[in-house]
Amino acid sequence: MLNVFNGLQEFLATGGNVLFVIMIATFAMWTFILERFAYYLFAHKPTKARLKAEWDARTDKTSWRAQAIRDEMISQIKERTDSNVGIIKTLVALAPLLGLLGTVTGMIEVFDVMALSGSSNARLMAGGVFKATIPTMAGMMAALSGLYFSTVLPRWSARETQRFADELSHY
Repeated sequence: MLNVFNGLQEFLATGGNVLFVIMIATFAMWTFILERFAYYLFAHKPTKARLKAEWDARTDKTSWRAQAIRDEMISQIKERTDSNVGIIKTLVALAPLLGLLGTVTGMIEVFDVMALSGSSNARLMAGGVFKATIPTMAGMMAALSGLYFSTVLPRWSARETQRFADELSHY
């Protein structure tokens, strides 16, 4: 376990401070993705069942008020299935931008080395170039790891909301 921690610490040191920010953003993104799976596995069916039982217990299902209550129930399901999806999409879009920020900071280090040494010595610049490429790679990998879920989760939400709306009879 100590070797894993030391390896992670070395990796973060090679990529600079931006790599730490990318790691936190990726951790947050995956926390929200896993929260969505936990919702669908544990909370979605009981919520649907409770609201459907509430609707089925109503005697009046045709009045304007009843339809407003039905719409509100559908809205509750939509709100719960859409929860945190926007945050996931934002973090997926943010990851490559953070990688680009790491590239810029690494290249600034390269230019600092060039300015201090007065030459373009490849050995001196290698550390900055390495520091520039690692965050770019990490940002792209973070975005790619969440890209699938940022497209699938909104579809699941729309599908589950529509299914629930179909389950509630109009009359």
